[in-house]
Amino acid sequence: MIPIRDTTPSKNYPIVNTAIIGLNILVYFVQLSQGAGLDRFIYTYGLVPARYTIPEVTAYFTFGQQALAPVSFMFLHGGFFHLLGNMWSLYIFGDNVEDRLGPFRYLVFYLLSGFASGLFHLLSDTQSMVPTIGASGAVAGVMGAYFITYPNSKILTLIPIIFIPWFVEIPAFIFIGIWFAMQLLSAVGGGSGGIAWWAHIGGFVFGILFLKIALKMPATSLSAPIKRVTTKKKSHRLQVVRPTSPGNDANLYGTLSITPTEAYQGSYKLVNVPWGFHKRLIRVTIPAGISEGKKLKLKGLGKQMPDGKKGDFYLKIVIR
Repeated sequence: MIPIRDTTPSKNYPIVNTAIIGLNILVYFVQLSQGAGLDRFIYTYGLVPARYTIPEVTAYFTFGQQALAPVSFMFLHGGFFHLLGNMWSLYIFGDNVEDRLGPFRYLVFYLLSGFASGLFHLLSDTQSMVPTIGASGAVAGVMGAYFITYPNSKILTLIPIIFIPWFVEIPAFIFIGIWFAMQLLSAVGGGSGGIAWWAHIGGFVFGILFLKIALKMPATSLSAPIKRVTTKKKSHRLQVVRPTSPGNDANLYGTLSITPTEAYQGSYKLVNVPWGFHKRLIRVTIPAGISEGKKLKLKGLGKQMPDGKKGDFYLKIVIR
């Protein structure tokens, strides 16, 4: 299963979340440039619990390196797929949490979640000489905040069946709940693979706590102007439309949400239509100048009747 995105669109462009993703990618390229010095680089800027508990190990590091590691570790990654997995999860969940908190509170929230995840890991294995790296703990904090804030959202997930793309919607509280249960079972069971399971758990739990604290913090005076500038002009390209069909009507009916900019300029969408056990992926062209309530007719995409004839699929335009 491959999560594509959540079905709760953010109202504003996530400038901080995007910047964090960009910074992680930049740091990854810095890692690649280290060559033979990569292990030393990771040991210096990764989180090694023994650096803070064993004096003989502490002596090898400067005060600045010791102070920086609890933050810098969350921007390092062990490989391309480690980076991709973390950044993709951050891309899916981070924009909504930033939408809820605003850019400045979100930045503080993200860094605190990552720091807390590292601290939780350090306390769980104080003598470890193995460096812990990765944004997983901070991303877990974002997932914890999403779990509390958007429990009824759904995660659009791709399940490739041979060459047929099949999209399903999994409720966020189930998707994230299963993820957290897996982390907890792995941590308690002493899961292997060099993964800092307790950092994930700590990040998730503290993410929930920090969300409540962040929501009580006053927004900065710059939040309102930034929100006006970052308001999204386009909706998601891929949308899920659940059709209805009253009685014996051969036609299907659904709604398609677009922005005022898309209504004015025109656009196109990939519409995933779940109907019974069937899934359809339809490319829909939205003409420029379309108005609220206008219906697009997709000929022959309705129900198939006993006489072999097919109805049409009508999409009602909603401008938001």
